[in-house]
Amino acid sequence: MEGEREVEKEYSMVEFVAELRRLADTLEANGRFTMSIDEEEVVVPEEAVASVAFEIDEGRAELEFQLSWEVGETEEEDEDEADTETEEADA
Repeated sequence: MEGEREVEKEYSMVEFVAELRRLADTLEANGRFTMSIDEEEVVVPEEAVASVAFEIDEGRAELEFQLSWEVGETEEEDEDEADTETEEADA
């Protein structure tokens, strides 16, 4: 992902719970969580930082569970891993 962007996807409560469960299981197993939002693949690296935000604005409450990380380093590492896997497969 390059530059600034924001994509958002709404889920039914059943779908949301399933994604949260999959996220929790993946993070608990020290894995990297991957999902697609508006046809964009998002990979949450192991070093992501978790936070929770709560806001009330104009009579509407919002609770956000957030994962954040620096972009660039992880993408380069992923590309290096993919290159190594390709080289090993060619050997």
